[in-house]
Amino acid sequence: MGLFGKSFGEKVQESVAAVKALNLGVKDLRAVVDGKVVTLEGEAPNLEVKGRVVQEFNSRVDTENTINRIQVLAPSRPVVSPVPGPAPIGEEQIHVVAAGDTLSGLAKKYYGKAGLYMKIFEANRDILNNPDLIKVGQKLKIPK
Repeated sequence: MGLFGKSFGEKVQESVAAVKALNLGVKDLRAVVDGKVVTLEGEAPNLEVKGRVVQEFNSRVDTENTINRIQVLAPSRPVVSPVPGPAPIGEEQIHVVAAGDTLSGLAKKYYGKAGLYMKIFEANRDILNNPDLIKVGQKLKIPK
């Protein structure tokens, strides 16, 4: 226990336990703490649950950054038509990062292939140093 209450690590572990108690279907949910950066790991049945877990976790503990490394066990619902993104600006679009977003998730949304995440990373080198570290509220360029 910290001098003024619970330590950051204790708050993280309590938050993980609270998210587990929601029974969202995530297997082996765990958190790795590095300073004030938390990496969530585990296995989710679909992308919706993966995003919800991070959203629920972030509503319970204030981190510097939450990295979502939860694996999706099965493909999510088939996409009939692409979800329209923000209006184009010249040759690129702008996406405001929300809780649970990952570069691979954004690549899947905008390009149809998660493996194209480096295209987004390279277009945002001016604000990103690591493709696994994006922050809620960041405005990312999504090149065509």
